[in-house]
Amino acid sequence: MNIAVIYGSNRSDRQGIKAARFVLNQLKKRNFNTKLIDAKAYDLPFLDKMYKEYPKGEAPQSMESIHQELEQADGFVIVSGEYNHSIPVILKNFLDHFQQEYYFKPSAIVSYSAGTFGGMRVAVHLRAVLAELGMSSIPTVFPVSAVQNSFDEQGVALNEYYNKRVVRFIDEFERYLFAYKTQREKGVPY
Repeated sequence: MNIAVIYGSNRSDRQGIKAARFVLNQLKKRNFNTKLIDAKAYDLPFLDKMYKEYPKGEAPQSMESIHQELEQADGFVIVSGEYNHSIPVILKNFLDHFQQEYYFKPSAIVSYSAGTFGGMRVAVHLRAVLAELGMSSIPTVFPVSAVQNSFDEQGVALNEYYNKRVVRFIDEFERYLFAYKTQREKGVPY
């Protein structure tokens, strides 16, 4: 299974990257093929044209690269901070550039914040967006409170609690990955 971990923050002192690395490391331990797709690294312009709106072979190279990564993925882990109870603009912009690449593939949400709520309010917004894009999210969310103190720079948990909680999260995601893949192999309705 190929998993794309999509992280969306462009702040100068990003702390959520630690949570993204943690989940990436945990997925690798389970023998998933993983790829971190960092929205900041691609610097997409504000949405004017979606990838699918370009004639074949004419999309900007950065969009073509992302398209290839998303096409190969069997599922997505979306790592998002909570900005004023909602989605960071860079993440929303990134997600909106693509659509068909997400169809009939599950997603899982890792939310985070500097405070105690762990970004749970962004998860509500993300569920609606991800479903509309065709990658419905699994029921369980993996919230991270005080993200700045929860992982080191390499994504190693500083609290054993996260190592225990992530097992159930990935177990659930894995069930959805296999179920969706089995159905995609039978064909898709559109």
